[in-house]
Amino acid sequence: MFKKTLTLAVAATALSIAAPALAQDTGATIGFIGGFTGPIESLTPPIFGGAELVVKQINEQGGVLGGELKLISADGACDATAAAAAADKLINTDNVTGIVGALCTGETIGAFNGSGLSGGVVFISPASSAPALTTLEDNDLVYRTTPSDALQGVKLANLLLAKGVNDIAITYVNNDYGKGFADALAAAYTAGGGTVAANLAHEEGKADYRAELGNLVASQNLVILAYANASGNTVLRQAVESGNFTTYVGGDGMVGDDLLNGIDTAAVEGLIATRAGAPTGEAVDIYNAFTGENFTANATYAPQAYDAAFLLALAIEKNGSTSREGLAAALRDVSSAPGEKILPGEWTKAVELIKAGTDIDYEGAGGPLDFDAAGDVDGIIVELAVEGGKFVEKGAIQ
Repeated sequence: MFKKTLTLAVAATALSIAAPALAQDTGATIGFIGGFTGPIESLTPPIFGGAELVVKQINEQGGVLGGELKLISADGACDATAAAAAADKLINTDNVTGIVGALCTGETIGAFNGSGLSGGVVFISPASSAPALTTLEDNDLVYRTTPSDALQGVKLANLLLAKGVNDIAITYVNNDYGKGFADALAAAYTAGGGTVAANLAHEEGKADYRAELGNLVASQNLVILAYANASGNTVLRQAVESGNFTTYVGGDGMVGDDLLNGIDTAAVEGLIATRAGAPTGEAVDIYNAFTGENFTANATYAPQAYDAAFLLALAIEKNGSTSREGLAAALRDVSSAPGEKILPGEWTKAVELIKAGTDIDYEGAGGPLDFDAAGDVDGIIVELAVEGGKFVEKGAIQ
């Protein structure tokens, strides 16, 4: 998901959570790149919270490679240029072994192409959902724990058609995320018999989208594929003020409390949205019971961030060193069958099995994580609706 053209200075902070008995000359350091500023700044902290919880749990259970696991974060600002600078610092100054992130698709691509590819660094994004990541030339180094928008677009199309919404107008933020999502939605919706009355890009960062909205009035059902903190809020607010639309729809980037700032929530009651979800089962139940500072289990992309960080730590333990070489192969080993199941939080069990030479297969908070050749995973897309001024999850979309 996500990208914005905004060049900002990179701010990096370090999180070091360790049990007192951990050795100081062992362990590993991983990085996190996310949009702490920019259009997804309200979404990023709880995503980071998912990764932070992993570090805390692992260190409480003895650490990685017998020592402390450290996590250093950097602001990619949902922007390719800022993310490249963030990745350069994490990779070439902080010498991280691997990176959780980035979040916006363009941010991930910019960070990886900037220093990741030349440094041979594994990236695991919990939120970059644009189809563009599937075809990235990455030497098997870039993975994601959230499904592609190729799936989210199909599921959203199916949901709208099932609700009897037979025509839509789409406006999308003009970047990899917006265009990829819009293309997938339009193709599936049309194939299902729906009519796309308009499908138009808009530029991020404008104060006035009334002209763009004027070109979308061929349908009263408005789909906005953008970010809650940025153009998503502005477009939705001005669409409500126009009185030209009766139904509002958004994707995962719109799911945030900030979306409704300055908007009469009664006017958008029933707003439909989608995001990545999780199946039912023991792994999800265990994860949902976790608590921690800065952690919200059901926050958008928090489960996927938890899985990305846990998988990266498992891969480092499996690889047996902080070397970047061999880490991708180790990641595929610990995430796929065959192997004894490892569930969220089961770090001690995983380390014992790895040391014994036993294959493991991590089943995560977001479901199974069997990466395909492109580093993608299958997944579940859930429906949300605005009810009483809040987003409420309604269940998986069939």
